[in-house]
Order: sequence, then structure tokens, then C-alpha cells
Amino acid sequence: MELIIENLSKRYDQNWALKDVSLRFEPGMVGLVGPNGAGKTTLMRIISTLLPQTEGRVTWDGLDTRTHGQQVRQILGYLPQDFGLYPEFTARRFLRYLAAMKGLPKELARRRVDEVLELVNLQKEADRKLGGFSGGMKQRVGIAQALLNDPELLIVDEPTAGLDPQERVRFRTLLASLTTSRLIILSTHIISDVEAVASRLVILRQGKMLADTTPEKLLVAASGQVWSVQTDQHNAQRLQAEHQVSTLVAQRDGLLLNVISPTRPHPDARVVEPSLEEAYLVAIKAETGVRA
Repeated sequence: MELIIENLSKRYDQNWALKDVSLRFEPGMVGLVGPNGAGKTTLMRIISTLLPQTEGRVTWDGLDTRTHGQQVRQILGYLPQDFGLYPEFTARRFLRYLAAMKGLPKELARRRVDEVLELVNLQKEADRKLGGFSGGMKQRVGIAQALLNDPELLIVDEPTAGLDPQERVRFRTLLASLTTSRLIILSTHIISDVEAVASRLVILRQGKMLADTTPEKLLVAASGQVWSVQTDQHNAQRLQAEHQVSTLVAQRDGLLLNVISPTRPHPDARVVEPSLEEAYLVAIKAETGVRA
């Protein structure tokens, strides 16, 4: 079970959405991260056979996804960023409809719908209309439809956008429970979404791959480049103008900032351990030479 991406590029007119991306994936959870517009969705759509590449090659277990798209789609589950629902359908009816669209035999479809509803903890809500579901429940329906064919390759694109913190935690926990014997690619610009579940991080920016690393290595690389400073409003504004500031908290005696800088940004600054989000910002800045 292996996904190989070789020198992949995608051009729209004169603009490159992806440029010369090469990766190799095996089973597990991979976080695909980067700012909005980094090329994450373009990459996901090419892997999912929904968008042709301009250059390069994608293979799944040796099958070229461009020439064997139908075979690849049989082992693929995909939750796009904008997932449409029919509000007048119940969850059960909607999933049975999608199972039929995927070509599952009727009896298998009924069984798989019941199984995925239980897997995403919606069996008690299965006969409620989707129009009354919360954002988190709708996303669970989305992952349920992606799992109908029990895919070996599962791709989820910005799945927690718009969810409240509690729903985001529930969704991340659900994804983590699905990693056995399958490859899951989680595309997001929210670093906390991958912090607890992904053992590997791929960072994209402006269509190019900046890093293929692990959370641990990213944290080590950022060591010594995150500083804590307690100061007044005037100095805080100066620091914000000159550096990347990851956090700013108002306190009784001033403002407390975390500043990203390779050198001490203020005489009173002290080095602190970076969060994964701060380590990501360090990586973006180091690779591009500009503020993230």
C-alpha cells in the first residue's frame, strides 16, 4: 500500500498552483499543512483523480491514477472542503443514496451505511433530517460517506473549518481512530488539527514543498527562535512591526508577547519552548526569508 507522487505540477494559464512536488506515502496519518493558497486542495484533487496534472505522475500501488482512475477510486475515500448535503434527506437516506452512486450492491450498501453511522457515532441521529444537524454532525456525515467503500486511501480537505473547538477535538479523535491499515491525508491550515494525530507533516507554500518532516523534528528546528517578552504598548507595536508575533496577551502590568526571531528581539526577551504552531511559523519564515 503505497502512494507515490513524482515531480507533480499544475498550471492554470501562466500561474503554477503546484510546482515539482515529489512525495512517498505509506499507511498512517499525514498532515498536509500550509497557508491558504499553498496548493493543498489542488494536490488533493489531483490525487483523488478529480483534476488532471500538468506535469508529473501519481501512482497507487503501481497504478497510474491518470490511466487507472476507476480502479483507484474504488479504494479512495474523499471528503472535500465544500461538502454538499441535501437538507431534506435523513442521514441514513443520504448515505444510501451516495452508496448507490458509488456502485455498492444494495445489500452491501445497507450494511455499510449502518456500519459507518455507528463508526461516526450517528446511529441515534440516522433518521433525522440533515438540515437540523450541527456543523460537527454534518462533518461526521461527510466522513461517513468517504468511508462507505472502506477505503485504503482517505483524503480529508480542511475538515474542521467552521467547527467549534469541542467539535474539532471530536473530529480529530475520530480520524485518529481510522488510521489502522489505511493512509489518511489530512489537509489543513490549522496546525492544532494535526498536532495530536499526525506522525508526519508535509508543508506547502505557494505551490512548492518546503518540508517533509515530523512534529518532533519541526520543534527541534525551531528551538531558540521563540522569545517571550513582557513590555508596554509602544514596544509591543514595534515588535509586531518588526517580527512575527505568535501570541499577545494583555496583563495588568503590560502586554506579554511570544516573538519569533533568530536573535533576541528585545533586551528583556527570554527564550521559550515553541509550540508546534510556532515551529511551523519558524519553518515558513526560514524557507522563504519573509514573515509568514
